[in-house]
Amino acid sequence: MNEAVMADIKVIVFQLKDEEYGVEVEQVRSIERVEHITRVPSTPDFVEGVINLRGVVTPIIDLRKRFGIDGIDHSETTRVIIVTVGAMDVGLVVDAANDVIDIQREAIEPPPVVVGGLEAEYIRGVAKLEKRLLILLNLDKVLNPNEIEEMQEIEGKI
Repeated sequence: MNEAVMADIKVIVFQLKDEEYGVEVEQVRSIERVEHITRVPSTPDFVEGVINLRGVVTPIIDLRKRFGIDGIDHSETTRVIIVTVGAMDVGLVVDAANDVIDIQREAIEPPPVVVGGLEAEYIRGVAKLEKRLLILLNLDKVLNPNEIEEMQEIEGKI
């Protein structure tokens, strides 16, 4: 087995409600504090709006709403993780961004049919780390192609 296949993956760990999630570092552009988010009319309810991030209009998605988790007000720990989905940057509002960890590929199992009510299509796998369970997101499924197109239209209107 060649080493590249068995290499660890590096993930950013973040929190939503009581669960820990992870996205691969390669897909993350930056982690930001929540700035002023401009609402955009006629967008899906999970789209909080857009921000101007270093001169680039970036759509912002509330992952709690996207996953059907009760919303909460932003706090001191709330972060926006800027990720690349397709050819576009999107901000994901999360309760907290905890750390960056390495996960051995062998520790990743396929997603169960349902994880805490979260649709399995959003999940790439579940990593078992000592006393922690980490849900790895499949960002390409968090936004479907039609929604990505809508996001690009939002960017174009502003």
